[in-house]
Amino acid sequence: MAALAAGSLLLTAGCSSNDDSENTQVRPTGATATEPSAPSSPLSSPPPAKGSVKVVSTLTEGLASPWGLAELPGGDLLVSSRDRRTITRIDGSTGKQTLLGTVPGVSPAGEGGLLGIAVSPAFGTDHLLYAYFTTASDNRIARMRYDGTGRAPGRQLGAPHTILRGIPKGYIHNGGRIAFGPDGMLYAGTGETGQTRELSQDKKSLAGKILRMTPDGRPAPGNPVPGSLMYSYGHRNVQGLAWDGQKRLWASEFGQDTWDELNQIVPGGNYGWPKYEGKVGKAGFVDPVAQWRPSEASPSGIAFARGSIWMAGLRGERLWRIPLSGSPGREPLAAPQSFLRGKYGRLRTVLAAGGDRLWLVTSNTDTRGTPKPGDDRVLVLQVR
Repeated sequence: MAALAAGSLLLTAGCSSNDDSENTQVRPTGATATEPSAPSSPLSSPPPAKGSVKVVSTLTEGLASPWGLAELPGGDLLVSSRDRRTITRIDGSTGKQTLLGTVPGVSPAGEGGLLGIAVSPAFGTDHLLYAYFTTASDNRIARMRYDGTGRAPGRQLGAPHTILRGIPKGYIHNGGRIAFGPDGMLYAGTGETGQTRELSQDKKSLAGKILRMTPDGRPAPGNPVPGSLMYSYGHRNVQGLAWDGQKRLWASEFGQDTWDELNQIVPGGNYGWPKYEGKVGKAGFVDPVAQWRPSEASPSGIAFARGSIWMAGLRGERLWRIPLSGSPGREPLAAPQSFLRGKYGRLRTVLAAGGDRLWLVTSNTDTRGTPKPGDDRVLVLQVR
């Protein structure tokens, strides 16, 4: 435990009034000449310039403040409730809900609470779940054992074991998305609390960063700064993480008043906040690949499927498709395209379900939406 706490000290230690917004002016952008390079290889079959989305079914409904979504081996889903502090299992075929339990120590307030969840890559043997959550003093990441055999619903989660503490918290901008990468390391997107924006540029702070760590919470081998958790910095509030077919990391980010962003993440890259927002073409900073006005996006979760990044919009109330060229460059194949505008309200999380399918989670019971009968729900989409 001491080693884990020491790891967190290597990087110590939201949304403006316009957060949860959307963007109509879409401007795909290129990278600056000074950004770090990442290896890539062309895709054999790039996606079509124009795509399509079909809502196949509603898998389940009646969820309260859903935030994180993760898939178990076998196809069932886990969903976290930000405000109720619970994790629920959803049968991937029938949509039946089973309460696993409540995560102790979570202190919901504003945009904080029980946020992102992830399933251990070795779940078949270790049965571990990971959760990012807000406490009374900080944001932290913990793991807990899930035992669904012989235990009653509501009592299937073991006690959380903190692997990383000390991520600065705020009423807004708590970040919260976690995901295991193709390299088996755990990645986490954090916010800059909405109060101390300068933390994004402070390489010793955990705020306003993408972090990369071992499953035990230690700085991952090969990080840009040896012994540090920092993978990239200069972020305002990272909300989505996904890898494409070339194992490149992508992240969605809330802007303030001007531009929301989709970024391709390069190790050690500086993404500009709070000095810059959106495309600026300044040496030493990485420009977004695409940007939107906050009224059209306010992006949350992202997923990669069928050669495109799919991005859920909160205030924008739509699903964005960003087709990737598959070339070593960073420019999209074509302009981003939106779907489902206003049909299901605020959209929080999107997760690849294999092939041409996505799971999409609505977010109308998070105090900022207008719930309709059935909210919130998990939709099954067919995409191209």
